[in-house]
Amino acid sequence: MSSADPDSPPVAIPPYPAVSSLGTLASDLTIAEVAGDAGRFTDYSVPDAGIRALYTTESIWQSWLDVEVALARAEAEVGIVPEDAARRIAQVGRLSHLDREKVIAGMRVQGHPLVPLIEELAEAAGDGAGGWVHWGATSQNIMQSGHAILIGRAHAIVSRLLLDCLAALADLAERSATMIMPGRTHGQHAVPITFGLKVATWIDDLLRGHDRIEHGVRPCLRVMMAGAVGSFASLGEVGPKVQRRVADLLGLDPMPVPSRALLSPQSGYISDLAIVAASCARIAIEVETMMQTEFGEVSEPVPEGSVGSSTMPHKRNPKLSADVLDLAAFVRSTAPEAVAAVIHPHEADGGATAKLDAAMQNSLVAMGDLLMRLKVILEGLELFPKRMRRNLELSGNLIGSEAVMLALGEEIGRDEAHRIVYEAAMRCATEGEDFEGLLVSDPRVIAALPPARIRQLLDPAGHVGLAPQIAREAARRARDAVAEE
Repeated sequence: MSSADPDSPPVAIPPYPAVSSLGTLASDLTIAEVAGDAGRFTDYSVPDAGIRALYTTESIWQSWLDVEVALARAEAEVGIVPEDAARRIAQVGRLSHLDREKVIAGMRVQGHPLVPLIEELAEAAGDGAGGWVHWGATSQNIMQSGHAILIGRAHAIVSRLLLDCLAALADLAERSATMIMPGRTHGQHAVPITFGLKVATWIDDLLRGHDRIEHGVRPCLRVMMAGAVGSFASLGEVGPKVQRRVADLLGLDPMPVPSRALLSPQSGYISDLAIVAASCARIAIEVETMMQTEFGEVSEPVPEGSVGSSTMPHKRNPKLSADVLDLAAFVRSTAPEAVAAVIHPHEADGGATAKLDAAMQNSLVAMGDLLMRLKVILEGLELFPKRMRRNLELSGNLIGSEAVMLALGEEIGRDEAHRIVYEAAMRCATEGEDFEGLLVSDPRVIAALPPARIRQLLDPAGHVGLAPQIAREAARRARDAVAEE
């Protein structure tokens, strides 16, 4: 076997089978049907996102085979590998052409994740071509590049689900832009808002999260084909050209510094997923809280026949929201492990890469499960505006204290107005007095504001500020983001 002069022109290769594609993976199957088990009871009813299928043994192996095929093809184009050998490797570079049980048996003996697969591919390619399989590469080159393919496919699913959630949120923001409810800070009534304003904050978080992962995933979608220590020692001057061509064939980018020591891109992306999961959890905990009997302002969809309790027939439990919170906690738990994997000695560390690969797979699968549930919640969320309005009255018009204080402050100064309104508000809170009654009976207040004006100021509809406009603008931004994809 001899290599061609790297300065010679590339060898034209006639067309032969292209790098494989798993195609569309999402289906109508539930999580339990795809996983073969149910980690959560809602797995029996929530559709699977399609990410699990990417991380089956067969899918992972095929991604590695795809990289081997692309490597042989790229090396043939620059004259390293005979073109008929590259063509033959491509023809047999499918799991259906290989003996799966033989590969597994080899792994039992060798204790290596890739070598038995390479040997089986070489055997399938035959004597003339098999010797050119895996030429100039190290195992991590193939495995990490294959994982980049899977990350890209999984990311596309996560990104699409986030946009689906944003589309549902746009609908929610528009239909609730003027739906008045109590604004709450530190668990207490603050000033009136509209539900649409609350949704606007959810939209802003998810828009930023979508942008974050779109940028964060890019450094992960790169091919590394520079050999054992990232120096192209096995391929020489033509190495970068081979790497670029492999990346082109796989729809990826080449690593600028193709070192196995660099794990921060994957770590950063996992951390980005954790932040998005936290934003989703904030939505879920709001829904769960507002579903509480004492609030009763919203409800996640409760399908007909759904049972909340074996002994209490009236229960409508936040099942999906609880799962979103649990899944988000799991995704967040992968981030510290991913960050820790960045810290390792020398040019490569198997333990660090194994830790990172596991964190990536686990976080992506969990994000798929999380976002499928969040999508169901948001697309079917029930709103109860009458209950929201009734809850405004629980504080006896105290929620209008800011409006009164500001109007009074225009007449007598803010500090004095705040002191007067504060005294009245505290009497209401501790003695059960009527807030409006105290205000209209206070000569200091009446001297500046007539009773009709006080009554008007205490109407929560008059003190929602720009909440409707903010809600509608957020909806527009969400729709724009969806339309851009």
